Amino acid sequence: MHLGNGIICPVTGIPMLALAGVTAFYAYKKAKKEFTKDKILPAVNLTALVFGLQMINFAIPQTGSSGHIVGAILLAALLGPYTAFLAMCAILLVQAVFFADGGLLALGCNIFNMGFLACFAAYPLLYKPLAERKRMFSGALIASVAALQLGSIAVVAEGALSGSIAGRLGDFTLLMQGIHLPIGIIEGTVTGAIIIAAKFVDIKKFSYSMGALALVLAGIISNFASQMPDGLEWSLLNISNSVVEQTQGVIYTVSEALQAKTAILANMPFTSGSIAGLFAVAALMYLTCSNLCKAEENA
Repeated sequence: MHLGNGIICPVTGIPMLALAGVTAFYAYKKAKKEFTKDKILPAVNLTALVFGLQMINFAIPQTGSSGHIVGAILLAALLGPYTAFLAMCAILLVQAVFFADGGLLALGCNIFNMGFLACFAAYPLLYKPLAERKRMFSGALIASVAALQLGSIAVVAEGALSGSIAGRLGDFTLLMQGIHLPIGIIEGTVTGAIIIAAKFVDIKKFSYSMGALALVLAGIISNFASQMPDGLEWSLLNISNSVVEQTQGVIYTVSEALQAKTAILANMPFTSGSIAGLFAVAALMYLTCSNLCKAEENA
């Protein structure tokens, strides 16, 4: 669901980037009130796990498409929505800056679609009420599906506002909803299983195992990920006559030129680039969590 610069124009991208920044500041202020040093290790390892999971594109049978887990509901359930949102910001920032996975101009949209809607809509409205009734698995499943469906609708809206989707909005919406439904079901199943497993083990040991799993995902299993188009790419291919690429203007040009210079990991051998990205995400999340603790100590 990573939007590139070609779909988002500055009129849409810049306000969404500002919204993402304001939300991140709000999440930081809220997270520092409840974050403690013992949460640093789980937060870092779980963020790394989600980064690794996002690298595994799995084929959607009989569609010619693939999908990957977003992981925001998983992070929100185990870390809380505010820390989870900051973790998603770290993941998407590293992907955009160092891998050119998602445009810099579209970064705010991607944070909103994959982070905000999951952490501040699907999690509190769907997962949390069910989890409080001891229905964590069904809550994870329903919230994950809803988060992806909301995100896919947001993609359509952002594309339309940018002038990229010139027509057939209804068809594009149906394609996005349809292809992201099975992805959401798979994500919800994996999310529910991990959440339940976390309830039966020591959180510190659990986080170590999740960190090790992240390294295996990024360094080994990602080499076998499906190469078929993801849900967004597949949907765009099926409405190709209605897509108008946003490739003009000074802001677009500057964004593309900057991203070409920063995307150093995209040019590395796949395995070493993936592992380097994993450590970049972990380091960024560690710095974030350390600052949350410092802010708490100084409060």
